[in-house]
Amino acid sequence: QVQLVESGGGLVTPGGSLRLSCSASGFRFSSNTDYSMFWYRQPPGKGREWVAFISADGGPIEYADSVKGRFTMSRDNAKATMYLQMDNLKPDDTAVYYCNAFNRREAVDYWGPGTQVTVSS
Repeated sequence: QVQLVESGGGLVTPGGSLRLSCSASGFRFSSNTDYSMFWYRQPPGKGREWVAFISADGGPIEYADSVKGRFTMSRDNAKATMYLQMDNLKPDDTAVYYCNAFNRREAVDYWGPGTQVTVSS
């Protein structure tokens, strides 16, 4: 059973940094598998939006324009963990952040419960 659990959220002042982690289990967490990995976020009162992803083929990591140059996605296959380093945070980055695994063979999404990030002075 695929399980994803995010951690690392919290309250930070504008310009600060946080690192989110996503611990994965129940599937082979490595490059060149059936799973594309995503970070999404949902700001208060708005819809869910993707932030960063790496395809199942292990291609370059893609970022939403709103976070490009400030956020860095990475993974540690040995620890079955994905990370999102967030620097120069802005109030608009306030959201619940979700880890997602998309199985392209089965066309199934798996989600973590999310972690709250609040950027405020």
